[in-house]
Order: sequence, then C-alpha cells, then structure tokens
Amino acid sequence: MSEISSQLGAAGGRDRFPDVRKVRADAPWVWLARGWADMSSVPALSLSYGVAFFVISLSLVVALFQFELGALVPVMAAGFLLVGPMLAVGMYEASRRLEAGLPVRLADVAFVSTRSPTQLAFLGAMLMGAMLIWVRIASLLFALFFGSQNMPTIAEFVPALLLTPHGLGLLVVGTAVGGLLALVCFAISVVSVPMLMARDVDAVTAVLTSIETVRRNFWPMMIWGWIIAFFTAFGIATLFVGLIVVFPLLGHATWHAYRDLVTER
Repeated sequence: MSEISSQLGAAGGRDRFPDVRKVRADAPWVWLARGWADMSSVPALSLSYGVAFFVISLSLVVALFQFELGALVPVMAAGFLLVGPMLAVGMYEASRRLEAGLPVRLADVAFVSTRSPTQLAFLGAMLMGAMLIWVRIASLLFALFFGSQNMPTIAEFVPALLLTPHGLGLLVVGTAVGGLLALVCFAISVVSVPMLMARDVDAVTAVLTSIETVRRNFWPMMIWGWIIAFFTAFGIATLFVGLIVVFPLLGHATWHAYRDLVTER
C-alpha cells in the first residue's frame, strides 16, 4: 500500500491523489441498481446511446462476414471488454450530471467535455493497443493449434473448436490468455476512465488508483468484473440487441462504482 501510494504521490502530486474506500461485497449490485435508476431517469437518451452502439457493433460484424472473417467475431466480441470503459464515457457524464442536478441533453453525452482530454486519449490508446495485442495473440494461437490453414468460416470454425482436440486446446488456452489480459485491462481502467473524465489528473495517477482500488476491494471488484462479463456476454449472445440496454446500464453503474470507491480529495 505504502509503495503504491508513494508512486501515486510522485506521479500526480500527493494533494491530488484520492483515497480509495473499502466497500462491501454486495456493493456491485448497489451500483447496478443505481445505474438502472439513472437509466430510468433518462431512458430515451440512454437507449439512444445503446442503439448507436448496437448499430456500430452489427456493422462491424457484417463487415467481417463480408470479408469472410466471421471466425474473428468471437475474438472481436472478447476485445470489446478491453475497450468498453472508453466507449461508455457518455453514460458516465449523464450520471455525473444527474448526480449534480444538471440537465442531461444528447449533446452533453455525445460531446463530453472531459477534465483531462489528452490523458484520457492516452489511456484510450493503451486500451486500444491491448485490444490489438489480443487480436494478434488470438491469430498466433489459431496458427499454433490449427497450423497454416486459412481462417475458416464461422460455420466451420465452431464445430472444429468444440469437437476436435486441437479446437478444445485453442478454446482452453485462448480463454486463459484472454481472461488474463481482460483482468489486467479491468484493473487499470475500472475507475481510471471516469476519473480522467471528471478530474484534472494524469493517466498514471488514474491507472495506479484503479489498480489500488482492485487490490483493496479484490472480491467486490471480481464480482463487478463478473457482472460486466456476464451482462456483456448476454448482450452479444442476443445478436447484440441486448447491448441496447446492457451497454448504457453498465455505463451508468460504472460511474456509481467510481463515486463509491474513490474519494473527492
């Protein structure tokens, strides 16, 4: 704790480093309930945000199938978990404005005026880099288990993945590697993205604060990560239709997670 705190003090100034609160194990469900309350307060705006994300996701999937890269759809879907915190900035702003008693308009969430724009962009580049690394790792693992054959269609790939020894090997190893990368990205971004949106701090301070949040609240944050993964998987499994509700809901809830975990100082 003292080592991380000293690093945080050097990175962003000790007077700017917020304390991290410890929360109860059931806190993630409270964040989800508060997120639902925010979504109910501005349903048209929240669902419009979800619809926009649904259209973008569906367009990406259609493009992959057009280029006969349907087997990459599960890889890209998993990659969504890595960059999702950046994509929900508009929902953080909506919840911030609701909390402050300010009006919430479409322009407010579509063009968010962040307190640390360059630092937020830097963190976004880090998360995008992690997603590109994941795509590259997935390609290398496919080559390792399937050899030099061309990328199969999704109709061919799913049976091979589930019903052959090399397919099951790829599934197990890929899930383990992807899960580890997702855990790292979750730790560095779970509160750092809303923090950079709301505060004038540097990315290093925000990332270290996020890591300290996970360290001090390990089990509640693992539950929160499981909720995010489960809800996202449900949204994707419904051919992305479920993301119309899931994406803004998790965005609103993430703001409340940040406010509950990180002090104002």
